[in-house]
This record gives sequence, structure tokens and C-alpha cells, in this order.
Amino acid sequence: MLIRHETPQSLDGVQVLIKADAETSVNIEEEEETALRLTFLGKESKPNESPTLYSSDEDTYIVQGWIVTDREILEKLEIQKGETVVEVPPGLFAHLAKDGVSGTVTRWTAPIVYVTAEQNFIVLGVRVTSEEARSQMDIPDHEDCVEIPKAALRALLSEG
Repeated sequence: MLIRHETPQSLDGVQVLIKADAETSVNIEEEEETALRLTFLGKESKPNESPTLYSSDEDTYIVQGWIVTDREILEKLEIQKGETVVEVPPGLFAHLAKDGVSGTVTRWTAPIVYVTAEQNFIVLGVRVTSEEARSQMDIPDHEDCVEIPKAALRALLSEG
């Protein structure tokens, strides 16, 4: 007689279903991961520079910007595992209007964690690693992208 037992488990954020029977065989089935869908909002572009802003279907923004390599800046920041920072010009956030958001960035708190001497913003967020999401973007080697909650970025804006 076989006794079957099914238990949903979470493994590194991936929901799995473990099926075990009296013969101790185990079958792990991963739930299909849905791709992050992006909407292009705008770009601040010069030759070889393309910071870009996207809206996602997960109530987040994807901020694509220059990889930060300045050790002096990096030493001042607390970057957790899975996070990174990118540098973008402040004008990039004017494209939030295409997502129905208006205002000017007037607060310098997370996700904006530093302002450079050139007045560019250093933005902290979860590094986008999904190949499916990254394939929707054109990311040069000197750039990366982070995902930040829409509410966090909107909280930094003032009207006018």
C-alpha cells in the first residue's frame, strides 16, 4: 500500500510542490515563473550613455543607469546582497509623467542614496537578474538596472 503526501514548500523564493510516498521517492515541480513585463517611459541619452526608465507590471520601476565604480561613493553606502546601485541624471525622472506621476525629486533618501558632484543621482535597488526582463532592455556593458517600488520613488517627489 502506497501512502502519498504532498507538501507545498518554498525554496529560495520559488514555490515547489514536494510529493513523497512510502517508498521515499520525491518529485519536485516548480511553479512557472511569470516574466516581468516592462513599459518604456523614457531615456536620457547621449552617445554611449543611455539611462532609461521603465514601469513594470509588478508596481515597480526599473531604473537603468551607469554602473557605480567610485570607491569613495560605494564605501559610504550599505548595499545588501542582491542589491546594487546605478547612477542616473536627475532629468530621467521627468519621464515619470508618462506613468501619470508628476513632481520634482526634492528628497534625498532611499532609493536615492547619494547625489554626485555633477548632481546625478545614485539609485539603490534590487538588481534585475531575470534574463527574460533584461532581454526587454538594451543594456550596454557599462550599465546595469535596479528595481524599486513605485511608492518609494513617488515619496521623493514634490509638486511644482
